[in-house]
Amino acid sequence: MLSMTQKNHIRKMYYEQGISISQISRETNFDRKTIRKYIDKTDWNEDPIDKIVKRGRPEKLKPFKDTIDKWLMEDKTARRKQRHTAKRIFERLTEIYKDEFDCCYKTVSNYVRRRKKEIYAKSDGYLPLEHKPGEAQVDFGEADFYLNGRLYNGYYINISFPYSNQGYTQLFKGQNQECLFEGLINIFKHIHGVPYRIWFDNASTIVAKVLKGGDRDLTDDFLRFKEHYNFEAVFCNPNSGHEKGSVESKVGYHRRNMFVPIPKITNLEEFNKELLIKCDNDADREHYRKEMKISELHIEDRKSLIPLPTVEFDTGKYLTVKTNGYGKFTLNNGIHEYSTSPKYANEKINIRITANEVIILDENYRETIKHTRLYGDTKQESMQWLPYLNTLAKRPGALKYSGIYNMLPHPMKEYMETCSKSEKGKILQTIATICEKSNFETAVKAVREALLYGAADADSLTALFSRLNTPELDLKPARVPEGIPKLKKVVTDVSAYDALIREAGGSLC
Repeated sequence: MLSMTQKNHIRKMYYEQGISISQISRETNFDRKTIRKYIDKTDWNEDPIDKIVKRGRPEKLKPFKDTIDKWLMEDKTARRKQRHTAKRIFERLTEIYKDEFDCCYKTVSNYVRRRKKEIYAKSDGYLPLEHKPGEAQVDFGEADFYLNGRLYNGYYINISFPYSNQGYTQLFKGQNQECLFEGLINIFKHIHGVPYRIWFDNASTIVAKVLKGGDRDLTDDFLRFKEHYNFEAVFCNPNSGHEKGSVESKVGYHRRNMFVPIPKITNLEEFNKELLIKCDNDADREHYRKEMKISELHIEDRKSLIPLPTVEFDTGKYLTVKTNGYGKFTLNNGIHEYSTSPKYANEKINIRITANEVIILDENYRETIKHTRLYGDTKQESMQWLPYLNTLAKRPGALKYSGIYNMLPHPMKEYMETCSKSEKGKILQTIATICEKSNFETAVKAVREALLYGAADADSLTALFSRLNTPELDLKPARVPEGIPKLKKVVTDVSAYDALIREAGGSLC
């Protein structure tokens, strides 16, 4: 099976260099049908199962790649006829590492062929002296924002069209691969097309390694994204951000005009939609040099865009993780912890990560639990209580002896102590129902109220939850309209009733 680098190389030879399929077959030793398959391919999504399986499988050649690279780099100063062949490298690895080396010749040959092309090929990147319509530049900037009252040190992706000076931006909590892909896709959809050439810097989410001679060893995920949207990716020289000066200026412009004062947001997705509209409206001003409106110049950009693909691209990253005894797992070097379910304790599970979510998948890759993705360099936890409470409700007697009991907040533990054995199961199920209807924080509030009233039964807890979640009616005082006659004071004479009562009392005597 071909690697993404090999697939990308085939498409580059055909679409950019104009080499025929027959010539590509001769140069690469790949079958013509295989070449045609990847030239015509339009859907570059990877099957989640394949992603997880491949990423979980150790690469046999990896421990020896540095040695191979060292030999090939040393060959650059040697005579052409005295350079290593793939066969000679295979023989030397077998001799030096003996039993440690367990790779077949084909694996070595494929890697050597690719690395030789990367090392000896001339760079085809260039710096445009004149910006053409439909060409774009991309970069991230930093901006703080409040989301539901919490301050985030966020990042915003910027795309600039140097020809028109049109820019667009999208705000995220991070600047990882998922944020990059999601931000670009949002912008592509908004402008109804894809820039045919996009300039990037050498971020690690895109470039695995900068090679001598100006080439880049790109990550498989970025190659897949690039091929799916069919644009040409061009890269600046390291430490040369000035080479994409248009977007560098746009980063500052967007910060000053879109993120001052610090945004206070309740829904990030909706805020990003509004940002795109603001960027459209912002283009209703004159270009700094061309004496035309940016919006008018941007029409030419849009005419040069590549059509959007018919298949949606999956921006998520699929991983296999190991849970601990509580059914929890960690990401981001162990500082961000997420819950799953007691049934997944000490198990390997599959997860999908997007820019804003971490999703737990079952054995059939269906979504089971969803977390808001954590960001930042501090230790944090995202806990979804519903699976744990549902499990405990079935076995309430085991609550105090389970590790889950110690995870509960103090009001919950205190409340469970006041409940009778017969009520504990019902109470736990009620708390689970409250979590399902609202959230765990609301359930804790209801429990605090129940403690104040000494209400240790499920019906009372349900009633308290209903009271807490019923909006208070703000009724204004009613005013009597003018023209209504005033009623006369009614004087009631009850003496007749007194006489009857006395008469009745007399008869009873």
